[in-house]
Amino acid sequence: MGQAAYAVGGRLHCTRKTWHRSSGEDAVEALQEFVDNFTYIGVFGALLLGSLGVPIPEEMPIIAAAVLSHEGIVVWWLALPVCLLGVLSGDMVLYWVGRHWGEQVLNWRMVRLVLTPAREQWLKVAYRRHALKTVVTARHVMGLRAAAFLTAGIARVPFWKFVVADAGAAILGVPLVFGLANFFTDQIKAIVADVHRAERWLGLAVLLALAAILAVGVWRWNRRVGKARLDEDQTAGHSPP
Repeated sequence: MGQAAYAVGGRLHCTRKTWHRSSGEDAVEALQEFVDNFTYIGVFGALLLGSLGVPIPEEMPIIAAAVLSHEGIVVWWLALPVCLLGVLSGDMVLYWVGRHWGEQVLNWRMVRLVLTPAREQWLKVAYRRHALKTVVTARHVMGLRAAAFLTAGIARVPFWKFVVADAGAAILGVPLVFGLANFFTDQIKAIVADVHRAERWLGLAVLLALAAILAVGVWRWNRRVGKARLDEDQTAGHSPP
């Protein structure tokens, strides 16, 4: 009887261990799948927002995708097309917004942040002279990209020219950045670690500088107050009875 109970208990214990291991493995796989899916969407979203004018350096999401690819979190043959798609999607949106609404977009407060009337006129002149060269140049200049592509639509640059120039520049630039970041991932990690250390030292230096400024300010204020009181006392001492 005791042996039977021990055997049954042993089987239950083994079954429980197997169930926990299976559940743990399933949870890890589900989490990995979620991270993978969210990572692709996150890279795409960051590149899309950057293309639309949000101050996100285009290279940062591409480098992040390359590092994740090197670490095996994402696969490069899917991450790289996602980067290209994210880069080009925002560019196309900007072009068609400018083409559809024309000069009206200059009245939008958000557009005013990236496209002033003076910049619009300068870009129109550039498009009339060298449309393809202007698109290629703007593709690689953060801060100019959104304004240039909006103006391309406003100026009615032929869509095929815009696509050829923009896609050509992206197909050359994005894989280059992706490949270099993937190859130098270990160096990038070391640089990031050094940056974090430098940030901590910089933060300490800033705090010390603020403390010094505060101390000097308090000292000067006390000196002025003391001098004012001394002048008042001298004035009171020399006043007639």
